[in-house]
Amino acid sequence: MPSLLDVLEEKYLQYNRPDFIADDPISIPHRFTRRQDIEITGFLAAVLAWGQRKTIISKCSELIGLMEEAPYDFIRGHQEHDLKRFLQFKHRTFNPTDALYFIDFLHHHYARHDSLEDAFVTGLRPDDQTVERGLTGFRESFFAPEYAPQRTRKHISSPAANSACKRLNMFLRWMVRRDDKGVDFGLWTRIRPSQLVCPCDVHVERTGRRLGLITRKQMDWLTALQLTENLRQFDPADPVKYDFALFGLGLEDRYALPA
Repeated sequence: MPSLLDVLEEKYLQYNRPDFIADDPISIPHRFTRRQDIEITGFLAAVLAWGQRKTIISKCSELIGLMEEAPYDFIRGHQEHDLKRFLQFKHRTFNPTDALYFIDFLHHHYARHDSLEDAFVTGLRPDDQTVERGLTGFRESFFAPEYAPQRTRKHISSPAANSACKRLNMFLRWMVRRDDKGVDFGLWTRIRPSQLVCPCDVHVERTGRRLGLITRKQMDWLTALQLTENLRQFDPADPVKYDFALFGLGLEDRYALPA
């Protein structure tokens, strides 16, 4: 009988392949080759990643189309009149106010920095076991301007509020993990793969509970840490690689798993 490690490794290899990304939000940044374009579209795709994946990809494509299919050039060089086209954009609770503020943040950030990684390493220490300080610092800097809309705050989570930070952890996985499989980008170097925290969507959570990797009743930051710590026993340097396995197992068993 295969061990849990054997199962996780088998499914990691099965699902960590480009064949499986066509219907996943990570397909959005894979349309680009320039690092800044990948960062911007990856960040936006992760933030918009709730609901049906087909709809998520469609709305991300719409948003990129409003940026003339050149996100970094648009973020850096747009004029005020170019922003009017975003007044009709909406995805679930993400509305034009949110879209315009995200554009504003990115515009000011890239005026000072060459990479979005700088925004995620604020407060992060080299000896930190996880990216917790980085995520907390990112949210603080993201909403530092006095004019930041109160309503937009719900779209950027933080460990300080005990959120599991699923979308941001997913984005960091895309940017940080490095292997030769062609899915994650591995563009960033100041965050180690060992510091990543597993993004916990419904498939990952259900599978994690079934396999005994999650025992906490609620889904929050401490639960995400518990899952990651249990995965770290199988691969201390890259525990989040098993996100592929848990997600894939969840998809396979989605009708058999308890609600």
